[in-house]
Amino acid sequence: MEELVLTALGIAALYYQPIHISWWLWPIVFLSPDISMLGYALNTKAGAVVYNLFHHRGVAIVITAIGFFTHQPVLQFVGILLFAHSSFDRMLGYGLKYKDNFKHTHLETLNGNTL
Repeated sequence: MEELVLTALGIAALYYQPIHISWWLWPIVFLSPDISMLGYALNTKAGAVVYNLFHHRGVAIVITAIGFFTHQPVLQFVGILLFAHSSFDRMLGYGLKYKDNFKHTHLETLNGNTL
C-alpha cells in the first residue's frame, strides 16, 4: 500500500510539471527507466549496478533537488519520473538487484520466496 501511494504521488507530481507530453507517450516515458536492464547484457554485476542506479530513490531525489535548485524542469521531471517508476516497480515486488542474479532483490527472490 505504501508503494502504491508513493507511485500515485510521483505520477501526480509528473502531471503538474511544466513539461507536457502527449498522452500516448506517457507509458513509454514511465517505463523508460527499465532500459537500464540492458546492463545485464554485459554481466550480472554490471547489470545490477546500472539497474540500481536507475531505480534507487535516493538518486531520484538528488536529481529532483538539483533540478529544483538550479531551475531546470527537465532534471526535476527526470528525478520525479525515476522516483515514481521505482515506487511502481517496488509495488510489483521488483526491488534493487544483488550482483548474483537478476531475480535476487532486496525485497524478495522473484520466484516468490520472500526474504
